[in-house]
Amino acid sequence: MNQSENLKRELKDRHIQLIAIGGAIGVGLFLGSAKAIQAAGPALMLSYLIAGIIVFFMMRALGEMILYKPVSGSFSAYAQEFIGPWAGFFTGWNYWFMWIVTGMAEITAVGKYMTFWFPNLPQWIPALIALIFVYLINLVAVKLFGEFEFWFALIKVVTIIALLVIGTLIITTGFGYKGHPIGISNLWKHGGFFPNGIIGMLLTLQMVVFAFQGIELVGVTAGEAQNPDKTIPSAINKIIWRILIFYVGALFVIMAIYPWNQLDGKTSPFVLTFENIGIPAAAAVINFVVMTAALSSCNSGVFSTGRMLLTLSRNNHAPKAFSKLNDRQIPSFALTASSIVLLIGVVLNYLVPEKAFEYVTSIATIGTIWTWGMIVISHMQYHKMVKEKKLPESSYKMPGAPFTNWLVLIFLAIVVVMIGLDKDARIALYVAPFWFAILIIGYLYVRKNNHTEEKVG
Repeated sequence: MNQSENLKRELKDRHIQLIAIGGAIGVGLFLGSAKAIQAAGPALMLSYLIAGIIVFFMMRALGEMILYKPVSGSFSAYAQEFIGPWAGFFTGWNYWFMWIVTGMAEITAVGKYMTFWFPNLPQWIPALIALIFVYLINLVAVKLFGEFEFWFALIKVVTIIALLVIGTLIITTGFGYKGHPIGISNLWKHGGFFPNGIIGMLLTLQMVVFAFQGIELVGVTAGEAQNPDKTIPSAINKIIWRILIFYVGALFVIMAIYPWNQLDGKTSPFVLTFENIGIPAAAAVINFVVMTAALSSCNSGVFSTGRMLLTLSRNNHAPKAFSKLNDRQIPSFALTASSIVLLIGVVLNYLVPEKAFEYVTSIATIGTIWTWGMIVISHMQYHKMVKEKKLPESSYKMPGAPFTNWLVLIFLAIVVVMIGLDKDARIALYVAPFWFAILIIGYLYVRKNNHTEEKVG
């Protein structure tokens, strides 16, 4: 059965393009960059550049397979086909879990951001409203999901472009100068380009990978894109330029305006830049942007978890009910099930201290590493079958394969090592074995059931 059977292809080119941008720009840039700058200094730009190149190769591998077979829940289906049923099971459920964990953190983040304007409002109320809001968006139509994701991403893009324009004005004219040195020399004057050494830069890779988490969502949209042969390659090819402009460009401007060691690691550099030219509402503007970024992540999370449950169900790796579509061709039961699990995030607002949400982001990063790893390993098998003439050759090839596949895998292994060296992120390596043990038990149970059904049949 075609995985995308009966799903409406309502995502237009502009939806796919902005979903790709939105996946590449997250809360990690607007808020997380402050902490990352403290860890790596100006070398953080190099972290984003290296990770950006790796992400580009990973996405090219995914893009080549998408053109071979554009299906919903793509990388789970490719892992199933090219590696084996266990890989499809692990990848699908792992991606579902990754977005559930991320979604819990993001709806709580929405609650925290709302307290900026309503300090006496209990956090769980806006968190619950946010979850209901994105659930209803996804339940109505895939086109509505695409529209909201389009506007959420556009808000982020406009904010970064404003930063680049205003920042360039400050650097070149001294406009808004407040007594500290401004200029490109800030990138090497205060302890050098690598003030905390190469290790300082490498330790930020975990944060950088988390910032890029969700970029692979383009693959999940493949089954509902109007013209995947055109829109998917177009979106993927522009990823590296978007990373250069939106991440490296924004950090270049910020650290040329402010010596990196004068940033406190807590206040968003975006807030400081806008305040520097006398915008008193800078904090409120960035708070709004970060809140829409969190809503965007929730929106993507509900969409992707629903589609992944659909794919798992059609591969006999999840209950059959998850493969049912409503009269608008939406996997409503799968969406509802995922949203109910996400309600745990609302409950966690009562039970879990703030630090715990830093922990779940590192756990989500492990999920991202597995997903990206499975994409490039699946592509290696696909590439081998193409060379053996078992599959048709694609016009949209991953550059440098299979060498670049190994490059991506080595990078991901380095990130795992760096997670182990970070005391806050290290908890992910303790949680991961328990989660994969659950997956092993789940897979053995599903395989046994499927064999029993085949014998009865």
